[in-house]
This record gives sequence, structure tokens and C-alpha cells, in this order.
Amino acid sequence: MYTIISGTNRADSHTLRMAKKYREIFQQKGIHAGLLSLEGMNLLKRDAAFEKIEKEIIIPTTDFIILSPEYNGSFPGVLKLLFDTSESHKIWWNKRALLTGISSGRAGNLRGMDHLTGVLNYLKITVHPNKLPISQIYKICDGEGNLTDEETIHAIHQQIDEYIEWSKKM
Repeated sequence: MYTIISGTNRADSHTLRMAKKYREIFQQKGIHAGLLSLEGMNLLKRDAAFEKIEKEIIIPTTDFIILSPEYNGSFPGVLKLLFDTSESHKIWWNKRALLTGISSGRAGNLRGMDHLTGVLNYLKITVHPNKLPISQIYKICDGEGNLTDEETIHAIHQQIDEYIEWSKKM
């Protein structure tokens, strides 16, 4: 089971728009991918709502596609809370992940993806080596926030294709 995680709780984010674009591309390839948005989630406490997400989404997922914006040279704390709020780290063990960084700057959250890789490896999640940095997000989207840059769309397709093949071999 594939699940795309939009790694921010900010409302109306480019990260969520890109996560939806990833889901659309997976659908074009004939693969169902769920979408987990952290927007509006309270991850400061473990409650029935979180336990439901854990049981219905996190535990059955084998492959996570995590899109993370750059927050102060790293990834958002709310994304770290998703891992920390889990009752047992074992529910993350032996799964796979594909990472994409989103930034308004020029590095595409490369440093944040490295930090996130360290956390995921600690949780025994194997991270695919093709981590896609998407830079200058405001320049490659139209006024409504839709991705319009053909080179970026092509890079996403290539990243997803590589990941699907890699994941089958794991």
C-alpha cells in the first residue's frame, strides 16, 4: 500500500498541492496511493483520531512518499511529531520511503531531506536514493498553485517510475 504524506500542517500549502499531483501521477500509472495531510491534525497528543490514522493508514502502508517543505533548513516539526506520537516505533519498521523536498529557495530542501533520512533510517525505513529537490516552487506553479513546469513534471514521473521498480525488488 502506497501512502503520500504532505509533511506540513500549514493551510493551503504548496506541499499539499504537490502531494495531490503525486497522487494524480500514481493514478495515471494505474496505482492507488492514499493521501495523508497533516493539515488540521493535532499531533501533540495521542488520541482516538490519531489511533485511527495509525491503524487504518500507517500500519498497512508499506511505501511512504513523503513531501516535505523546508522549515529553517530542515523539515517541519509536525512531521517529526507524526513519528514521535506513534505508540510503537515498530509500526514503521521494514517499510520504504520516497522523499521530495519543496522550497521557495534554490536547494529544494536538500538538507531537510538528509535530516529526514536520518530519522527514517532510525525507524528502520529504507529510503530510496533518488530524493527529488523541488526548488523555487513559486516560479514553477501558476497563480492557483498548479505545477506548470514540464521539466519538474518529467522529473517527478522519472522519480516515481524508479521508485516503483525499486520497491518491487525490496
